[in-house]
Amino acid sequence: MSSQWSNVSSDLLFAIDRDRDEPLRSQLEHQVREAIRTGRLRVGERLPPSRELAGALGLSRGLVQDAYAQLLAEGYLVARVGSGTRVAAGACPPTAPPVPRRPAGRPPLLADFRWGVPDLGAFPMPDWLWAVREAARRMPVAELDYGDPRGSAVLREVVAGYARRVRAAAADPEHIVICSGYAQGLSLTLAALARGGVRRVAYEDPGSPASVRAAAAAAGLEAVPVPVDEQGIDVGALTATGARAVVVTPAHQWPTGVVLGPERRLALIAWAAAQDAVVIEDDYDAEFRYDREPVGALQGLAADRVVSISTVSKSLAPALRIGWLLCPPALADALVSVKHISDRGSPVLDQLALARLIESGRFDRHLRRMRGTYAARRTALLAALAEHAPGVAVTGLAAGFHAVAHLRETADERGLVAAARARSVGLYGMSTCRTSRETAPPRLVLGFGNVGERAVTAGISAIGDLLREQG
Repeated sequence: MSSQWSNVSSDLLFAIDRDRDEPLRSQLEHQVREAIRTGRLRVGERLPPSRELAGALGLSRGLVQDAYAQLLAEGYLVARVGSGTRVAAGACPPTAPPVPRRPAGRPPLLADFRWGVPDLGAFPMPDWLWAVREAARRMPVAELDYGDPRGSAVLREVVAGYARRVRAAAADPEHIVICSGYAQGLSLTLAALARGGVRRVAYEDPGSPASVRAAAAAAGLEAVPVPVDEQGIDVGALTATGARAVVVTPAHQWPTGVVLGPERRLALIAWAAAQDAVVIEDDYDAEFRYDREPVGALQGLAADRVVSISTVSKSLAPALRIGWLLCPPALADALVSVKHISDRGSPVLDQLALARLIESGRFDRHLRRMRGTYAARRTALLAALAEHAPGVAVTGLAAGFHAVAHLRETADERGLVAAARARSVGLYGMSTCRTSRETAPPRLVLGFGNVGERAVTAGISAIGDLLREQG
């Protein structure tokens, strides 16, 4: 059987079978009719010029013109000078399958104190578009090939300088791996550690149990929780777990907001050396601090024992999916190998655009602007709580864009969250950050990164009586 195929649109093909008894023109007419009836060709969609279609199918142009003329006469097609031949309005019968409707979404909230989300509306789109254009204009052709799995050498150099300047990190471009956000960075690190014989990884509790446990399971590791107190992770409890890796947030513990104290920092590094272990530092929002001195990256104290993961998810937007790992030299090759197997490298144009954004000073300018924005929202949150729920204590506000509200010991955390939702206010309990999911002690984690000042005030005002009852 001899058939010839031609692309009409991205998902539409015609087949001409010269071994059939049916005339070629009739075959073409039938297939166009069926494409219209079944929705493969939709109203207003343009068909290829007769000369182009004839050449693709190996037919005479006159035959294609005759087929088009017949379909025009039947009302399936319409032709206008300068517009070509298109599917006519009304050509599809009423029996065509209806387009499924999306289910109606929830009504918008008066205020949504969802954590972990920066101000999406403040994304510096003009600066990002400028950086992308600049990156594309300067990008050598060789950059379009499969490159170094560690990522663009340009971005690694820029990131190293940024990490040394802003985070007091011991950053070497040769030992940096660009990744697609924190989730991939953690998965790569745990997979590399598993290759080296690590079988158990610890994590802070409360913290991010779901993400750590999922990444650990994928790497074949056991994940165990370690309690956090007012000085950060309990290193004595960590030692008792027998883990040889731990995930921590030392600069601004998630979600309690405490800073890993100096003695705990030294104790954690000593633990890593004694256990031949690795500390995985989630440096997630260190750029945003308000009324405290800057806290350097833990990696700067022990570059041979710490993998530091940073991203632009909080500083710019989660959708960019760009992050980087500062790797201990002894672990770098294993991480690069896992990254190569995973995806052969992250998108290069976006990496070069981020490098241009940082080099130009526009990234720092954006961060300065956002520090002011988040500081104003923090002030609005404290003022609203002081007015409407003065009994609720708030902690964790020295950095980042979330706070912890402490409720009274008998408070119903889940009930409060549900009652607030009924008033169109999104609240979130700390119980979801605990491995046990227990609500004791009852706490709320109030994110204000993507909530404007007016919404902060209006939201707290709307649930003030609920907070007073539970605070």
